[in-house]
Amino acid sequence: MLRRLTTRRRKYLAMASATAVVATALAAASVISPVANAATIDPSAFYQLVARHSGKALTIAGGSTADGAGVVQQSTGAGASQQFQFVDAGGGFYRLRARHSGKVIDVEGRSTADGANVIQWSDTGGTNQQWSVVDTDSGYVQLINRNSGKALDVWEWSTADGARLSQYTDSNGNNQQFLLVRVGGASPSPSTPSATGTPTVPPASYPNPGAISGDTGAHDPTVVKTPSGGYILAATGRNLALKTSTDRRTWRGAGAVWPNGAPWTTSYTNGGADLWAPDISYHNGQYYLYYSASTFGSQRSAIFLATSSTGASGSWTNQGLIIESSASVNYNAIDPNLIVDAGGQWWLSFGSFWSGIKMIRLDPATGKRSTSDTAVRSLSGRPSNGGAVEAPVIYQRGGFYYLWVSFDRCCQGASSTYRIMVGRSTSITGPYTDRNGVAMTSGGGTQVLAGHGSIHGPGHQAVIADSDGDVLFYHYYANNGAPFLGINRIGYDSAGWPFVY
Repeated sequence: MLRRLTTRRRKYLAMASATAVVATALAAASVISPVANAATIDPSAFYQLVARHSGKALTIAGGSTADGAGVVQQSTGAGASQQFQFVDAGGGFYRLRARHSGKVIDVEGRSTADGANVIQWSDTGGTNQQWSVVDTDSGYVQLINRNSGKALDVWEWSTADGARLSQYTDSNGNNQQFLLVRVGGASPSPSTPSATGTPTVPPASYPNPGAISGDTGAHDPTVVKTPSGGYILAATGRNLALKTSTDRRTWRGAGAVWPNGAPWTTSYTNGGADLWAPDISYHNGQYYLYYSASTFGSQRSAIFLATSSTGASGSWTNQGLIIESSASVNYNAIDPNLIVDAGGQWWLSFGSFWSGIKMIRLDPATGKRSTSDTAVRSLSGRPSNGGAVEAPVIYQRGGFYYLWVSFDRCCQGASSTYRIMVGRSTSITGPYTDRNGVAMTSGGGTQVLAGHGSIHGPGHQAVIADSDGDVLFYHYYANNGAPFLGINRIGYDSAGWPFVY
């Protein structure tokens, strides 16, 4: 203890030269915009936290997305692992969410001891993940942990890259003071309306997913806005996973569609309980859920329908088989999506690999396949790319129907090559073409989102209209291979082609 305090006194005398170091570091960081203090923190923005004594920025070590990764200081740069969002935790406290991982800054093991490690961890809502922001001078702030009352601290006043962050009794030393430097303006928030309406100019690069919290693991997500203004998400999983949100930011597990199992599906799943790629929507006072039963790589597949008045776990009624596939047809009956056209007619698009994306007509009275129009129409295919197209979603906007699909390979963790594509047509049944006029049945598609940085294989998208504009939901894989929910808002360029931001 004495050695540490002596070091602090010696380092404190270096304040003047440290301030010069910080100024130099900030001048070198081209993404930097004005600083913030406790009174001006924007919870929709991301910030670098630059240590006063060293001029270096808080960083998640190695850009890791794993629970338990250390928080260190590193020379300032433009990486998302140096960017943090201040998420209001109530009572004047914030959670500091890392942009690249979605995880928050945490005092390891809820320790109250001096020198305890500071790490990133999944958001649990714990007080050891909450920090107050206290102004000092010249725009610098301290961060005080709610659980321990101790300050975020660069251990032993180190000025080296890779030095760890800890908590320590508040001494108001320069190694406990940080400049909050706003990075790249506001974050692409999934729930905050744009001040100028829907943008018409795409960003220079693909955005990261908007900031969300809670139960954010998801694969093949589909989302519906409820009559009360909340959200229900259904996803691939054991007996179909459900999640809910009141604000499109914080998600909570809500059980399974079939908590007691779905025995009518097991002849397609080889007895397994995993059901795939649901599609949820709300019509005529009830929720409709189309979903898939199959095994990986098999054409022995089926799409079923369930309905519910509430959408809650265990409330669903099995309405039976809609369409199935086998080696006797040229398509695969998975990945359903319901679209109601401008005339009120119901259609179901579906498909994965084989000859691509198909469409059948439904009876609006039952939600089941039409008995008067049994045609299977082709919407999209990739005959020169191994058939790698799936996950169709049709969304109507203005005079166009937009067909969103996923190209390439899913389900390989961080090695996944999924990417989100789109085409459009003035007719619900096509033909759909991309921006360059290439037919989607001939492999056409305009890319909207692809893997970048630590975001791998974004795909299996859903699109809804919300109060702040159109919104894209999808899954992506983190560096460790885990699937997560991604949310971005959708803009449209001057020619009406969508992009995400």
